[in-house]
Amino acid sequence: MILTVLLPILPLIAAALVLDGLARPQAARRFGAGWRSVEGSVLLALVSVALYGGFLALCGNAALSVLLAFALLALLTLASNAKRAMLGEPLLFSDLALVGAIFRHPQFYLSALTRLQIAAMIIVAVLLAALVAWLLVPEPLPHLLGAGLALASLAALTAIMRLPRFGALALVPDAEADVMRLGLVPTLLLHWRRWRAVVEAPARPPVRRAIGGGDAPQLIVAIQCESFADPVDLFGDPALALPALAGARNDAWQWGRLQVSGFGAYTMRTEYAVIFGREESELGFRRFDPFLTALRDTAYALPRRLEPAGWNSMFIHPHDMRFYGRDRILPASGFARLVGEDSFDPPAKGEGRYVTDAAIARKIMELAREAADPTLLYAVTIENHGPWSADESAEDAPSGTQASRLVAKYLRLVAKGDAMLADLRGEIAALRRPAMLVFFGDHRPSIPGASEPGGERHTPYVVLRFDGQGRPIRGDGQRRDLTPAALHHLVLDCTLSPAAD
Repeated sequence: MILTVLLPILPLIAAALVLDGLARPQAARRFGAGWRSVEGSVLLALVSVALYGGFLALCGNAALSVLLAFALLALLTLASNAKRAMLGEPLLFSDLALVGAIFRHPQFYLSALTRLQIAAMIIVAVLLAALVAWLLVPEPLPHLLGAGLALASLAALTAIMRLPRFGALALVPDAEADVMRLGLVPTLLLHWRRWRAVVEAPARPPVRRAIGGGDAPQLIVAIQCESFADPVDLFGDPALALPALAGARNDAWQWGRLQVSGFGAYTMRTEYAVIFGREESELGFRRFDPFLTALRDTAYALPRRLEPAGWNSMFIHPHDMRFYGRDRILPASGFARLVGEDSFDPPAKGEGRYVTDAAIARKIMELAREAADPTLLYAVTIENHGPWSADESAEDAPSGTQASRLVAKYLRLVAKGDAMLADLRGEIAALRRPAMLVFFGDHRPSIPGASEPGGERHTPYVVLRFDGQGRPIRGDGQRRDLTPAALHHLVLDCTLSPAAD
């Protein structure tokens, strides 16, 4: 029995090493082949044995346990390669925290896979479930041996990662370089360990300066516009310029490029930076998904900074507030009210899958007109969420290549965001109240064949200020590029004096 349990280990390790060689980015080629580091190979071998032991403890069948361990490693490789092709970065340890969201909102994630890949995953899952039921071994000995093997492998992993040679691995959050050198699974493991060891945030910085040029705003409307990017930057055609964006730049207090880190996804990175004002360079391994630990940083949040000056803050997003844990994080960060999907009517026929930008704009202005105290309204739109081909029939689709059809659908929806900017600008000015409108894109769209990872990632931002008569307070007109965290500080600097913080 013991020999039967031990014999599959070497073939499994060999297969895991070969499989890991397919994970992108692939290792640098030496002696005619791509090789991961020795340290990465050792870590992968121990993880593979631990998986094998864990599955053996569950089912008691050695052959089936090898198959399940290899299938899990293959699934990680497939998911990582698909994600990297669409979003420009490999699978991250923080992505595994979103597994539950994949089942609640599959349309956000499965668009990264082809229909053939999705079908293959479903078929494999069904076959594996049938195999487990059929080949389950009732005798206790193989289950006990599997548990012992898993525990021994985990103990070896824990001990080996305390050695100086392994402790010096993956010291900075560079997933691309670490996967290339160490492999996918070792990178997931090491980054997770680094993330757990991150120290607490330092004391929040003070407001740096008070920016003059008119009355301080009594109303701030911040719009985090889904997949909003300048089509001129995306596709290189000046004829695609968005009229409201161009007009806003002309009258802006400040405008420029927002240097977001994500491409095609990772809304929460931009959202965290604008709300909490912390640069990714400060976050270490938290930068991949800062919302996982955002409850540590509530003192940094924009509402908390504004609160002592009498501000009331509301967060508007017509979607499930449990997504990214917003339902817990945002109230703790000072948002007195969350205006979620239950505050909006479902999209009407022909309006698409999501609540429209126009509906969100109407809700924002309703709240703005009701506001008596200084008020922050932070809104996250959703109408332009991809994939852009999911809700339209072939008869309605424009002619041309697949890429051109996707671009046409994206342009139609990004124009809705531009119209939202125009509407809010006009209606906020009509309030005749000192106000600020902050409008920015969370990330660029990922459109196969048209807007793909590998190049620029910036999105536009504009900051419009209005005096008590609704007139724009213009800046010098020069483009100023910012990080999302710097945008947070610009809002504070325009609103509070250093003594008020």
